[in-house]
Amino acid sequence: MEISNCLEYLSGLVAVAGFEASAAAKIAETFRDYCDEVRIDKFFNVIFLKKGFNKSAKKILITAHIDEIGFLVNSIDDKGFIGISPIGGIDSKILLAQEVIIHGSEDIPGIIGAMPPHLMKQEDAGKAVKIKDLRVDTGLKGEELKKIVSIGDVVSLKSSFSLMNKNKASGKSFDNRTGIVCMMEILRGLKDINHENDIIFMASTQEETSLVGVTTAAFALMPDAAIVIDVCHGDIPELSKGMSSTPGKGPEISIGPNLHKGMVEKMFELAKDICIPFQKMVESGDTGTEAWATQVSGCGIPTALLSIPVRYMHTAVETVNLDDIKFAARIITEFARLSSEKLETLLEWKNI
Repeated sequence: MEISNCLEYLSGLVAVAGFEASAAAKIAETFRDYCDEVRIDKFFNVIFLKKGFNKSAKKILITAHIDEIGFLVNSIDDKGFIGISPIGGIDSKILLAQEVIIHGSEDIPGIIGAMPPHLMKQEDAGKAVKIKDLRVDTGLKGEELKKIVSIGDVVSLKSSFSLMNKNKASGKSFDNRTGIVCMMEILRGLKDINHENDIIFMASTQEETSLVGVTTAAFALMPDAAIVIDVCHGDIPELSKGMSSTPGKGPEISIGPNLHKGMVEKMFELAKDICIPFQKMVESGDTGTEAWATQVSGCGIPTALLSIPVRYMHTAVETVNLDDIKFAARIITEFARLSSEKLETLLEWKNI
């Protein structure tokens, strides 16, 4: 499957945080032919094992989350208007006139309506509407709607995948289905390679709300090292330099106390050796990713973070340069091929 086709398929899956079971099963089938073992755990993390030839070698965990932002139905009035509560970080400004899907006993399309400017008071025209004041309109009356939709049902953003040119794409849930596609590319790169270490891939859950998936799974798996793949903010005019990275110039490799210095330096070295572009990002505290959880899991896991630049994050029109997914996959594939001895040496890096 071409990288664009893979991203289109994966971004089309519905996996609002806490409700990933169906998507997890489909992702498990997508990866099955590329690894030795596949299983889904209690939190619907999908865990894939690509065995190394050395039975006493190290274990490297490569993880990316599958969940996305969304909503829960919190009310249905007699006219059929649905109230919603957000799951994950959502800016109400992007929701007016947004198409959604309500996942009741059957899927129902809906729209988040907006008051026409003709009816607005002048003092309200420039104000952002609060999510608690938004309503979803399905066109159905309350009595009819309540036969299909219940309080607590999931609502997801509706979006269509589009290729903007040869190597750019736009759609929903690129945070973090781009990371899942990246893992697929890594697995393809390792398919016929006799590598020494065991490589554990994980499509994790509930990152957008609480890091539950990776927190529990990393503790259970206890790898020797972890590589987190996520997205970062692609440059847009409103963002100052240092807050974003440029799409098409390679993945962001983060530097900071959350990340293992030896692993980070090795990533830089490997990228330069194979002439793959990358960008550096300083993270002086919480990276806002699963790296924050893996680092302190159990007795501690040395962790590195590679992020793919995505513009317009947490909207239905997230935009990515597909080359950055390939670049990230190449760097991580080279790291996964390290010998057990080399990996052990760099993990013993001393902070002087």
